[in-house]
Amino acid sequence: MRGWFKNNKGFLVFLICFGFFRTAIADWNPIPSGSMRPNLLEGDVVFVNRLAYDLKLPLSNHVLVHLGEPQRGDVVTFSSPKDGTRLIKRLIALPGDRVEMRQGRLRINGEEAAYEEIESLPEPVEPWGLVPALRMTEKVADGQRRVQHLQGVLARDLPATVIPPGQYLMLGDNRDNSADSRFIGTVPRELLIGRAVRILASADIKGSWLPRFERFGQRL
Repeated sequence: MRGWFKNNKGFLVFLICFGFFRTAIADWNPIPSGSMRPNLLEGDVVFVNRLAYDLKLPLSNHVLVHLGEPQRGDVVTFSSPKDGTRLIKRLIALPGDRVEMRQGRLRINGEEAAYEEIESLPEPVEPWGLVPALRMTEKVADGQRRVQHLQGVLARDLPATVIPPGQYLMLGDNRDNSADSRFIGTVPRELLIGRAVRILASADIKGSWLPRFERFGQRL
């Protein structure tokens, strides 16, 4: 056994360094579902900056030092407070914000979002197949993003809520098809993993499995 360690110490050092890098510095995250459509598609692989907010003890949620503050509009990977599943959503509201959603319309600190239609098209929704979808630009709280609503499907309302200290509210951009803070509650800071920065690679995993080269390198 001692000889095996001696003969493979270079590989073991590489594994340790690689594990430290992925759990403390940077990571990549495959997109398995359509909850962030139209901005992230199934089969995208995003680069995640784990040092965007906190330096953590590797392989744990223990925060060693705060490095930056989460911002509204960030695309964030985090562990679900409900069951620990890794999720990726958009950060919509900060601690102290008053937020609500009624009939798909978002309101933050008394300001109702303005919506501008971009296009209407069929979108794949399991297990029903293609469903008519409306894509819009949502502008609120000095930020804007593309969001999607499924026609004939009403998003779960979010009653007026003040976000507690140290907590963040997350929503999927595909508002009618996302298990987000409307279902799992607000997310404590220590469960934030990092900020998704750009798309590293992409493949059409729901169809041909061919690479989508036009998505490589896109910033979020």
